[in-house]
Amino acid sequence: MKRIAVLTSGGDAPGMNAAIRAVVRRGIFNNLEIFGVRHGYQGLMEGSFVPLELGSVGDIIHRGGTILYSARSEKFKTEEGQKSALDQLKGNGIEGLIVIGGDGSFRGALQLTKKGFPTIGIPGTIDNDIPCTDFTLGFDTAVNTVIDAIDKIRDTATSHERTYVIEVMGRDAGDIALWSGLAGGAESILIPEAETNLDDLCQRLIQGHKRGKKHSIIIVAEGVSSGSEIGNLIRERTGFETRVTVLGHIQRGGSPSAFDRLLGSRMGAEAVDLLLAGEAGVMVGIQNNHMIAVPFEEALSQTHQPSLDLYDLARTLSI
Repeated sequence: MKRIAVLTSGGDAPGMNAAIRAVVRRGIFNNLEIFGVRHGYQGLMEGSFVPLELGSVGDIIHRGGTILYSARSEKFKTEEGQKSALDQLKGNGIEGLIVIGGDGSFRGALQLTKKGFPTIGIPGTIDNDIPCTDFTLGFDTAVNTVIDAIDKIRDTATSHERTYVIEVMGRDAGDIALWSGLAGGAESILIPEAETNLDDLCQRLIQGHKRGKKHSIIIVAEGVSSGSEIGNLIRERTGFETRVTVLGHIQRGGSPSAFDRLLGSRMGAEAVDLLLAGEAGVMVGIQNNHMIAVPFEEALSQTHQPSLDLYDLARTLSI
């Protein structure tokens, strides 16, 4: 194998650039030619390849987002789209592809692998919702972004003696809400993986108020409900002055944390090593701080579950 390509697909995540940098430099160290594909699978079908040298990835390890840009493509899900992508790869002499993205990106990579093209995946999504890996690229940074927001909101919640509802991202997974809520000292955390009992939540708020508690922070994962809906229900049932903050896409941006820079570097290098070892159709993951390789089909057939032990811990610490 002499020539490989790398692309980023789906939602951007801090740490993607660190992974791109590692792919390029590990590849060049092993005498490979590296090409970047701009705009994900859409760019792959259009042949949007750019050669990447050592200098191409200088000064990017600290940058959020992705220098290769990202896009979602419905056309790539079709046989015609996948054939166009394969024609472009083979026409440009590309012998292997590394895909950085989430489960949708991996489904696309799996289709290429089934058609005989070697593909390796790197889990890049702030949602941390990919099974078979302890962490995905961008999750740690997103959690720290949310914690920073919680700390700031708590200041004004204390000053005005209000209840604040903070809606966080995560799609159908509650990891961002759970980790940031526990680390930020939230009074209640609502996640899709645990039953939401608003009567219990409101009763806890009322009991806290009776004990002299002047403010409360409620973290809501977007997979449960909108922050506005939860805020309105709390206001109606308790009578407490309640404000809602939707953090939105600030959770995706920003300089990646040290953890995500290291994780991106390790995963990027591992992906290149796997291609050179003849592997295909697998995802790089991390379990117990060790790099692993998991077949796409195995990862995609499972459902991610957060640690509900953390959820129970948060409930006991927020009494």
